[in-house]
Amino acid sequence: MSGMTRSQLLALPATTDLVTAAKALGIGRTTAYQLARTGEFPVPVLRLGTRYRVVSSGLLAALGIEHGVHG
Repeated sequence: MSGMTRSQLLALPATTDLVTAAKALGIGRTTAYQLARTGEFPVPVLRLGTRYRVVSSGLLAALGIEHGVHG
């Protein structure tokens, strides 16, 4: 599945950092930054100054996890 448990994923705040999103997707840090720079990261990435943020709902959707549905 991913490098994070379902509980960890559901506990994410509204946005998360790129490294955490990459971990959830099973992508390494260096590759994640390369993909974000080229616009090829598997989920939409927000660029805020020099930082990258990922909307957690998009990450959950990419992983096939419905927020608020446990089981």
